[in-house]
Amino acid sequence: MRHGNGYRKLNRTHEHRKAMFANMVCSIIEHEQIKTTVPKAKELKKIIDKIITLGKKGDLHSRRIAGSRVRQDAAVRKLFDILGPRYKERNGGYSRVLKAGYRYGDNAPMAIIELVDRDIAAKGASDKARVAQLEEAEST
Repeated sequence: MRHGNGYRKLNRTHEHRKAMFANMVCSIIEHEQIKTTVPKAKELKKIIDKIITLGKKGDLHSRRIAGSRVRQDAAVRKLFDILGPRYKERNGGYSRVLKAGYRYGDNAPMAIIELVDRDIAAKGASDKARVAQLEEAEST
């Protein structure tokens, strides 16, 4: 029997896997595209689609559930303010997994997971803003 074999364990404990996917969900909400291994991307697709569905609902209960799973206030805000309305008319399939070759060090198969209809300028925007703020602080 194959009871309880519904997901990939990825050689991690339950707590590590849960924290890793929470961080990856925050990253994909912030940047709208990340690069990771193929098995992680396939598991992350299931999780991010469910989180975006919560963002589409937009009620308080969904916000609290998303906050408990995502754990970053900025990501939850973007989820409900930007991503929820963006995918209001779409019935699922909010992300896609694209194969991206193999990693140099261990030859692991890599993939790019991105949101469908993503904002191209979102990738790295927060990092660029942070660097610009640091340069402005140094110049004054």
